[in-house]
Amino acid sequence: MILIKTQRDTLLAPLQSVSGIVEKRHTLPILSNVLLEKKGDQLTLLATDIEIQITTSTQGALGEGDGAVTVGARKLQDILRSLPESAEVSLALDDKRLQVRAGKSRFSLQTLPADDFPRMAIAEGSAQKINVTQKQFRQLLAQTQFAMAAQDVRYYLNGLLLLLEGDQLRAVATDGHRLAFAAMTIEGNLPRQELILPRKTVLELNRLLDDSDEPLLIEATANQIRFQFGQINLVSKLIDGKFPDYERVIPASLRNALVINRALLLSSMQRAAILTNEKFRGVRLVLSPGSLKIMAANAEQEEAQEELEIDYSGDAIDIGFNVSYLLDVLNNSAVESVQWGFNDANSSALVTIPGNEHFKYVVMPMRI
Repeated sequence: MILIKTQRDTLLAPLQSVSGIVEKRHTLPILSNVLLEKKGDQLTLLATDIEIQITTSTQGALGEGDGAVTVGARKLQDILRSLPESAEVSLALDDKRLQVRAGKSRFSLQTLPADDFPRMAIAEGSAQKINVTQKQFRQLLAQTQFAMAAQDVRYYLNGLLLLLEGDQLRAVATDGHRLAFAAMTIEGNLPRQELILPRKTVLELNRLLDDSDEPLLIEATANQIRFQFGQINLVSKLIDGKFPDYERVIPASLRNALVINRALLLSSMQRAAILTNEKFRGVRLVLSPGSLKIMAANAEQEEAQEELEIDYSGDAIDIGFNVSYLLDVLNNSAVESVQWGFNDANSSALVTIPGNEHFKYVVMPMRI
């Protein structure tokens, strides 16, 4: 029985939307699969890793009758990608095998029963609802996600804090060495709620969201969060933990500040970073009235120095930083200029955007 007959891209596009969370090797083999469900000419695809679940659907799936099956997500995706863009593809079920055909190409894939596929239970009860555009939320993530920890034993740092309160939606990420904060104004007057999104959920959202004004609906309960946009429905568990008090980390006042062109500073940092120590990635910033020197050295006694003319009349400061932390914020701030605030060589620095109270980046110094 031909279950699905359609154009390659009609099947490939939704498959790419859901397959990002599929683990190549999982203790449960079925979690390496994607669930295909056909009803009429609508095809629904679902993938999960138990913590996150993504569902999407597409029209135009012709074929004989309805049915459901699970098949290896990455294998099916790789097959479809390798076919010509204009190819017409048919999927047929034949004795626990999925037969994929396109032109004179034939593939036979192992399947597992659709009834065995695990689905996340959708949390019951009232949920706080937020309506924003995909572009707004994607920008909020882009300004903060790079500061998330990767494999910290403090599991709550391996994620991103979303704080709902009043008409504000705030995002905070920290790995203990730097902290990124961004905020946006939303409609409504929401009660305070703190949600910690897992790192994988944040990265997947950043991949799937469009840089457009299309709507995004966010629904948050006590232990689960749902995102609906386009044909995609993403459900994620939340990290159960207490996020650090970010407000205590952000310096309240700074004695010295300078405003500098972001692109100019970024290119200078990138050149200096070439000769940093590969393990510690340290650069020295030497500030004096009218001048900023960026210096780096490595174990081979190679050295780099960049000097920039700046509008600065504060204290002379010689301070060290991990250059990767500085490059992250400069690469993820699509603005003309950034403001840099210091107190002294032993205190954290604050990077902000002139005229924008909704973004702050704190970075701790390092000894060089």
